[in-house]
Amino acid sequence: MPIDEGEPLPPAHDRVTSMAPTIDELYRAERPRLLRFLDRRAPDDRAEEIVQQVFTRLVARAQTDAVAIHSPGAYLREAAHNLLRDHARTAARNHQSQHVPIDDVEIGSGDPVAALEARDRLARIEQAVLRLKPLTRQIFLACRLDGYSYAEIAEQTGLSVRGVEKQMSRAIKQLGRHLSDHG
Repeated sequence: MPIDEGEPLPPAHDRVTSMAPTIDELYRAERPRLLRFLDRRAPDDRAEEIVQQVFTRLVARAQTDAVAIHSPGAYLREAAHNLLRDHARTAARNHQSQHVPIDDVEIGSGDPVAALEARDRLARIEQAVLRLKPLTRQIFLACRLDGYSYAEIAEQTGLSVRGVEKQMSRAIKQLGRHLSDHG
């Protein structure tokens, strides 16, 4: 509608109307193209993540710069290409090609014969320890299993350090004899 000479100007008369698409429209239009572009180039199905980063950067730029982007599609592809390059540099710097997810590591079952032998040996040791006299067994287990020193065991049992040494010597001899006889 034309304005007569005496009428006031409308409130937004000095604003230039932009024909540029909004971020939302740009996202809807360019996202599929970017995904196709990145699917061939992005490692480990990271295309969607890179598209999000590209649009996040675009929004941040739109808030700080008043410069219009004349070819948004080309700008977005170039930004995606730059992000791919940045990701590749970071991966190379962190040696990510050498990283293996823990879920992908196959733990070997080991040698089944060795496992059976170890189990049998453990059963023989347990039988031998159970055949020791209770005080001798207590001293042996306190030293070898719990890691107490002879002095600490002597304090706990009321024996002298020399008495603990004798008990340990007896335990080792009896265990050695039992294992050599049954092994």
